[in-house]
Order: sequence, then structure tokens, then C-alpha cells
Amino acid sequence: MRQRVPVVVLVPTMAALMLPSACHTVPADRAAGATATASAASTATATTGDLARQVDIGGGRKIYLHCRGSGSPTVVLVSGLHDSSDTWSITDTRPPVPKAPAVFPGVAEFTRVCTYDRPGTLRYTEPPALTARSTSFTGTRSLTDMVRDLDEVLTLGHVPGPYLLVGHSFGGMITRLYAQKYPERTGGLVFVDAFGTNMKPLFGRDWAEYVRLLNHPGTAFDDDPAFEKADIDGAVAAVDRAGPLPKVPLAVISKTEPFAAAEEAPKPLLTRLERAWPRVQQALVELAPQTPHLLATGSDHYVQVHDPDLTISAIRLVRGRTPHG
Repeated sequence: MRQRVPVVVLVPTMAALMLPSACHTVPADRAAGATATASAASTATATTGDLARQVDIGGGRKIYLHCRGSGSPTVVLVSGLHDSSDTWSITDTRPPVPKAPAVFPGVAEFTRVCTYDRPGTLRYTEPPALTARSTSFTGTRSLTDMVRDLDEVLTLGHVPGPYLLVGHSFGGMITRLYAQKYPERTGGLVFVDAFGTNMKPLFGRDWAEYVRLLNHPGTAFDDDPAFEKADIDGAVAAVDRAGPLPKVPLAVISKTEPFAAAEEAPKPLLTRLERAWPRVQQALVELAPQTPHLLATGSDHYVQVHDPDLTISAIRLVRGRTPHG
């Protein structure tokens, strides 16, 4: 089934392109199950049980938050550009990789895990739709604003720290800046085929075209004012200006197969992306000493969907290296 609504060429989902965020087409029965699980209200507390609700972050805005399991540190799953939290609750695997569990329920088996929907992100439903679970937002968003939203949903949602932050694609930029801004709340980091700050020089004169592609990946929602768009140059500058990462355990998981991209995506640009990507991943590995680098052999950018067990294992490994694991 490995089709996607090329949402991304994007960037991995954002990051990937980052190409990265192309949506996978999900079977109707699986999509319905994921929707039912995600929308189920519960009476769970902020620290135990299955909790799915909107968190009021002020200014007339609410953000959807879903948590499950118990334990510390709390794992926070952050999706790539244009992707809702659905990517952590679906799988598309081939033997010998098991179909279940997906990352979200799999991590909940050994610690508390939470994820959330950023405004304007895509639900993996039939047909795909922009999330209605978080208040919509019009305009290009800065990385700083995305990090602020994450902090507010965790704080006002009473999600206990410290946090083991797991970022896919452009989500890796969000978790990275969060860790730089809030080192005392960060217990560890896992980068899942994540975007890096060394992308721009690797693209040279093609950078502007790449940025345009990230924000206009070829979906049916590209021209919707509510569709998530990010200030990519500003994001790179924000991470470069911020302080150092805290001294916490890291792990990096990287794809081995080409990005999925819309048919109309420029082939020379995609070729340049594929050549640059290993250097982007290596730069993430070099952020901290003794950082494991795991290759998701046979997987494209959506490692958490195609190799959920590998992703879960990396999270468990980093958790075991934290003082709270």
C-alpha cells in the first residue's frame, strides 16, 4: 500500500523535503479505528490512562492532546510538517516488520506518551481532511510559535515532565528548539528522519524552490488558507541562534529509500534532496556523543509508519539512558 497523498514532498514531511510529509492513503477500516481512538473522550487523569481532549491555550485557541500509559519520562511525539498526530497511530509494514503495535500504543506499554494536532495539519482519513480537533490558523507560522504552542499544550494540559521528545521530519526542528529553550524539561531526544539546519547550503541556488515545495507539496489543500505553512528560513535561523542542546541522550533513525513525491515535483530538485539527506542525518548524529544511528532499511521518510517496532525500540533505548527511565 505504500501510496501517499503527496503531502509531501515535503518535508519530510517537512523535513523530508523536506519531502517529507506526504500523507499515506489509509484503508477505510484502519482510518475509522484511528479516528475513533483519537476522538474518544475519557475520564483519565493527566498522568495516567487514556486522555483525549482539547486544551485551551488562550486567545480563543484550543489544541487537541492525546495521552496514554503511565511512567516517566513522558514521551512526546511531534509530527512532521502538514501531518496531524495520526502518523503515530497507523502502520504500513511488510514482513518481517509486525503490523502492530503502532508507535503511540506501543510506547504506552512502557511509559506515558502524548501527541497533539498542530493547526492546519492533515488527518489520515478517507478522504483526507484538515484536522478539526485544533483551532485553525491562517498564515505562515514561525518555529518559535510552534514551540510555544507545544509548551502551552503540555503545561496547560498538565502533562508531567521531563519529556523525551520524538520529532519526525520538520517535527525534529520543533523538538530541537524546544530542548534548547527548555533544557530543564527535556530528558532525551529521538530524531526520526528529521530535518536539519544544514539543509540550505546543501541546496545552494535551489533552496528557494525547495522551500516553496515544502509549503506547497501538491495536496488538495495547498491553497486552503488554513493549511499549515512554515517559515523555513526563520526556523533554521531560530535553531542556530538558540543556545546549545542540553546534555541528554539522543538517537537518530534514518530512511534508506527515496522520498515519496508528487508527480509534478521537479526531478533535479528531488535528486539534490536525496544526495543531501545523508549529510543532514549525519549532522544530527554529531549533535551529541555516542548517539546511535539506526537505519530503517527498506523504509522511506515515514519510518514511524513502516518501521514502528524500530521506532519504539529507539525510544525505549533513549528512555533507558535517562535518569528517569
